[in-house]
Amino acid sequence: MNHPDIRDAATVIVLRDRDTAPKVLMGQRGARAAFMPNKFVFPGGAVDRSDFSVPLQGRLKPACEKCLAVDTDPDLIPALAAAAIRELWEETGQFVGRRGVWPDAPADWQAFGAQNLLPDIDPLTFFFRAITPPGRPRRFDARFFLMDAVHLASDPDDFTQACDELSHLQWIALENVREFDLPFITEVVLAEVGKFARSGQLPETVPFFRNDDEEALFLQLYG
Repeated sequence: MNHPDIRDAATVIVLRDRDTAPKVLMGQRGARAAFMPNKFVFPGGAVDRSDFSVPLQGRLKPACEKCLAVDTDPDLIPALAAAAIRELWEETGQFVGRRGVWPDAPADWQAFGAQNLLPDIDPLTFFFRAITPPGRPRRFDARFFLMDAVHLASDPDDFTQACDELSHLQWIALENVREFDLPFITEVVLAEVGKFARSGQLPETVPFFRNDDEEALFLQLYG
């Protein structure tokens, strides 16, 4: 049996109006997508080579860096944060950045640099980690980052610059989100998002749904 490589990936949960009517930004994958067809998901995807050379602004919280470092090459940590920002603007047209000139942006980032923005990782909080179970056509070691929509450098209702990877982009109320066709792991993550939305307190640990070829474990990463 062919076992696909597990690729490092980053996903972004953008939370809006947490104090009043909390919503998350999601879109629907295409019917012909090899991975999770037709499912509503958060924006995200695999780390690209260019993500390792991005001039990131700000820094992740020390607790986040500590949790991200578990079983992870230290050089990968900033690339994961960069990938989260890149996937967000590619798939939704939403930008997270600070004003600045980036004349030599690599090809994957040129549309971002054209906005006179430099990617800002300050708003990101490492929130969840999950490895795709065996038996899937593609497998990812996905790190989920949480951020508040107030930190977007773009109009949160303007998706005109999004690529066509996700359709039906929208802000979905947490109270209604389970009416949509969701992957199992997304439902698990949303339960954690709901806890945060109600309490306003980030947990002291990061859940890690680890699916190895031998067993599935639900662990906690300590920061």
